[in-house]
Amino acid sequence: MPASDVPVAIKFCGLTRAGDAARGVALGAAYLGVIFAGGPRLLDVRRAREVLAPAEGSSVGRVGVFGGQSPDEIARVADAVGLDTVQLHADPTPERVHEVHRVSSRPVWAVARVEGAAVPPRIVSLFDCADGVLLDTMPPTPTALGGTGRTFEWEGARAGVAPLRAGRRLILAGGLTPENVAAAIRALRPDIVDVSSGVEAAVGEKDHARMAAFAAAVYHNEHVE
Repeated sequence: MPASDVPVAIKFCGLTRAGDAARGVALGAAYLGVIFAGGPRLLDVRRAREVLAPAEGSSVGRVGVFGGQSPDEIARVADAVGLDTVQLHADPTPERVHEVHRVSSRPVWAVARVEGAAVPPRIVSLFDCADGVLLDTMPPTPTALGGTGRTFEWEGARAGVAPLRAGRRLILAGGLTPENVAAAIRALRPDIVDVSSGVEAAVGEKDHARMAAFAAAVYHNEHVE
C-alpha cells in the first residue's frame, strides 16, 4: 500500500499550455508541474503563471521543478508563480534540501535517479530530510534531467525502496504511460505517479485522450470523461 490509505495521486508534469493544465484539473489530478530546470519544456515566470492558472482556487497543488538554481532564486520564482511545492532535480544533497526548505517555507521533493534496479544509497538521507522522494530514471547523459520517456526496473528496485519508506511520501516518475502505470503502481506502491512525456502528442503538448487514459489506468475507472 502507499504510505497513506488514500488512493494513488496523479501529477501531470512538463506542462506548457493552460488547456493541458485545465484538462489535468478536470481529470482529478492532485498536482500540476512546470519546469524551470531547463530542457524543451522550460518556462519563465510569466508563462508558468499562465499555464498554472487553471489550478487557482482549487485544491490542485502547483509544483515547480528546479535544477541548479540557488535557494534564493528558487524561493523568488516560487513566490512569483505561487507554487505550492518545490521539486529539486539534479541529484540534490540533504544540505540543499534543507536550505531550499528554509528559504522557501514550502514542501520540498527531492529527486533520486535510478539506473536499472540500483537504488542510490543516498536515498536514505533524502527520505530523512525531504517531504517526498521522487524516483526517476537515470538519463543517458549526465546533464539531462527527466522527460526522457525511459523507465527503470520497478520490480528490481522494490526491495531497496520498501524498507526505507516508513510512511514517507514516494513519488514515481520515469517513462510512465497509460499502458504501464498500473504495473508500476503494483510494483512500488507509490503515493503519487508523475507523468510527462508519456501523455504527450509532441514535446510539451499533452494529448488529452492519453491524459484521460492515464487517469483511468491509475483510478481503475474506465469511465473517465
